[in-house]
Amino acid sequence: MTKLPVISYRELVKVLKYLGFELIRQKGSHQIFKHSDGRQTVIPFHKGEDINKGLLKAILNDIDISVKEFEELRRK
Repeated sequence: MTKLPVISYRELVKVLKYLGFELIRQKGSHQIFKHSDGRQTVIPFHKGEDINKGLLKAILNDIDISVKEFEELRRK
């Protein structure tokens, strides 16, 4: 099993956009991304803070991809 990394907001958004997610709205420091098939997730962006492992796991569950798939997409 692949370990979850601690990543930056920008790195996560890059993967989401590659997967076809689009920013649909923002409320405060949280951005909501949605895919055309109905999947949706909320990404917090706080300057100078990374996305921790627990939050990343929740986001991956929201967008329905595995840690292994995420790692492969992250390397592209």
